Amino acid sequence: MAANSRLTIAVHVLAWMALAKRRGREVMTSDEIAASVATNPVIVRRSLGDLREAGLVESRRGTGAGWLLAREPAAITLLDVHRAIGAEPLFALHATEPNLECPVGLGIRPALTEVYAAADAAVARELAGRTVADVLAETLTHQERP
Repeated sequence: MAANSRLTIAVHVLAWMALAKRRGREVMTSDEIAASVATNPVIVRRSLGDLREAGLVESRRGTGAGWLLAREPAAITLLDVHRAIGAEPLFALHATEPNLECPVGLGIRPALTEVYAAADAAVARELAGRTVADVLAETLTHQERP
């Protein structure tokens, strides 16, 4: 099963926009952002749409059209981004009901529900403690090229 990269793309988008803003460029086009992510602008626009609905970015039309941050990077947590993209829980229970006549099948759902809830809560705590500004700062410390 492949890992979902939607959160990574959204955080990359926001960090790039934060760096551009720091350098005096508040508005960027989706094509410019997609060049940094090295992905199709359609994917970036989809992500930007989710981020706009969550109030993390804004779009401008007309002269000077593009995207800009709606909040300061230090005020956008990774949990905000995670929620904005509609990220699903890390783990899921069986797609169909297990055999309830089996002792494991009978008790597996309640046992794993508790474990999965604790894992999701731990991830949420970690994401809530990190901001886009934190990610940008850490990113800029890794400037050596391979």
